[in-house]
Amino acid sequence: MAAKAKSRRLRERRRHLESWGIILIVLIVFGVSTVGGIRLKQKNLSYQERENNIQAQIDKEKERSKEIEDLEAYTQTKKYVEDVAKDKLGLVYPDEIIFKASDK
Repeated sequence: MAAKAKSRRLRERRRHLESWGIILIVLIVFGVSTVGGIRLKQKNLSYQERENNIQAQIDKEKERSKEIEDLEAYTQTKKYVEDVAKDKLGLVYPDEIIFKASDK
């Protein structure tokens, strides 16, 4: 009789410990997954910020590229050649009269 009672107490104790073990394992898994989720959110925010910065750079470079294309188109015009000839070389058309401001 005493052996049966002792055996029963051991089984109950074992079941009790197994229950606590399962609860502990579930809590550990939950904790690890929560920490992993938080880290993933932080990485995601970091990557989104980086993506926004890169997109801003792309937009800036597209704008710069457009300006360069416009400048290239302007340099192919007769107006550009005339402006350079007047400003840098001091050339004028034969029928033009140039008035210079006096320094007085």
